[in-house]
Amino acid sequence: MTIVKVNQRHYQKGDITRRVLSFAVDFCGAWFLSSIVRNNQIGIQFAQIFVFIFAWLIFRVIVVYNNQGQSLGRWAFDLKVLEVANGAIVNRIPQFQTLLLREGVICFSSLLLSIFLGNIILNPAAVVLLLPLVIDGGAALSDTQMRQAFHDRFFRTIIISSQRGYSLDIKIKRLVEKMQRNMR
Repeated sequence: MTIVKVNQRHYQKGDITRRVLSFAVDFCGAWFLSSIVRNNQIGIQFAQIFVFIFAWLIFRVIVVYNNQGQSLGRWAFDLKVLEVANGAIVNRIPQFQTLLLREGVICFSSLLLSIFLGNIILNPAAVVLLLPLVIDGGAALSDTQMRQAFHDRFFRTIIISSQRGYSLDIKIKRLVEKMQRNMR
């Protein structure tokens, strides 16, 4: 009996800039929907929090599960989420329960970000609310091999570049270059 080494497919890891931009697209969508129910009172808005969590779970769990691992933001920037098993990337999206738990962690950090943005003028000390998101994202910056954030490591997922998407970052770069050429 001989051992045959199977060639593993190489996946290009998601660029940090594109990951941040795709997160921003998804965050702004959920934040916009939740701001519709905001009233002008000072303090935490429970209806706004509920709508934010509901929108986040739709955008980042249900859409991702039904759209080959891509949310709207990931689709716009050619990224997708895949499973990691035994240190190797598996060519399948995570199970629904894994996505739900993974996005629950990110939703909490995003919710703190939305509370920070709503209260920064009244309370500059609210900057402390950004710490979970910064620590989680900082892990992806320090991991040069797999570029996994803490939530990716814990739930065994990874963000990779995909060939299916809108390529918004590339289109914006072309538009800026064209505008610069036209201004000369």
